[in-house]
Amino acid sequence: QVQLVESGGGLVQAGGSLRLSCAASGNIFSIKAMKWYRQAPGKQRELVAAITNGGSTNYADSVKGRFTIARSNPMMYLQMNNLKPEDTGVYYCNADLVSGLTARWGQGTQVTVSS
Repeated sequence: QVQLVESGGGLVQAGGSLRLSCAASGNIFSIKAMKWYRQAPGKQRELVAAITNGGSTNYADSVKGRFTIARSNPMMYLQMNNLKPEDTGVYYCNADLVSGLTARWGQGTQVTVSS
């Protein structure tokens, strides 16, 4: 099993920056890709960014050019710059496993961007 713990959220003004961290533990060698998701109040959870074991990345259109995903096992990071109020939400990390399953969701970390 893989356990994931997110940290680094907080309250920031629009235009500011935050760096989120995700610590993976357990059978981390079963991970083939890692992802950041977010869930805004009253909305569905959405994919924000992903990174494979080979380092390939992709981003939601809404964050391209502002967010950067990175990995250094067992950690994953999300550098968020030029934050906007619409980036507010709970941010979660998750992992795609070689078994075809995904890791269990963690508690997430709250990001609040004030205008």
